[in-house]
Amino acid sequence: MLQSLFYGTLTGIALCLTFGTVFFSLVQNSVDNGYRTGIKIAFGVFVCDIIFVFFAIFGTALLPDIPDFKKWMAAAGVVFLIVLGLNNLVRGQPKIAYPQTRFGNLLYYFTTGFLLNGLNPVNFISWVTIASYIRTNLHYNLNQVILFFSASVIVVFLVESAIAVYAHRLKRIFTPRVVTLFNKTTGVVFILIACQIAYTNFFK
Repeated sequence: MLQSLFYGTLTGIALCLTFGTVFFSLVQNSVDNGYRTGIKIAFGVFVCDIIFVFFAIFGTALLPDIPDFKKWMAAAGVVFLIVLGLNNLVRGQPKIAYPQTRFGNLLYYFTTGFLLNGLNPVNFISWVTIASYIRTNLHYNLNQVILFFSASVIVVFLVESAIAVYAHRLKRIFTPRVVTLFNKTTGVVFILIACQIAYTNFFK
């Protein structure tokens, strides 16, 4: 159980290092309108992640017993991670510039975070891929899976809330050049994980 908690925490931290639209929205809105707006956005992402995780856990568990299903899922995960990694490696330098918003209400910012996360299909595919991997490769039971994902989504929310609180400092630290470096590093990590999954399922 401690292992699943530990790995879930690491996964949550890793998911926050992609520096996508949610990250920049958190920084921009927190700088423009205060850290509370950023936390509202993070809460929208948190609720969306809970929905994604629910379907990732119970949706994959309810799938029929398909021959070589593990290998099919592993292959899909490998392709997904390689594409994601290559995208991070070749993408251009990000721009930290977003239009200022003045709608200071919970529903607006909550919906913003929910939609930024929910309308990106990569996020759901990520949770499904992780769910498949920990079941088939790490052989977690249902309790361990729930603990793993509980740690992941809570850590994602806490890290994003911290980003909102320290947005002024982060804006000075995370220049476009630094973010580009992190994106490329994350891309290499994704590709290495894809190679590890491919080796475990097809060559070992």
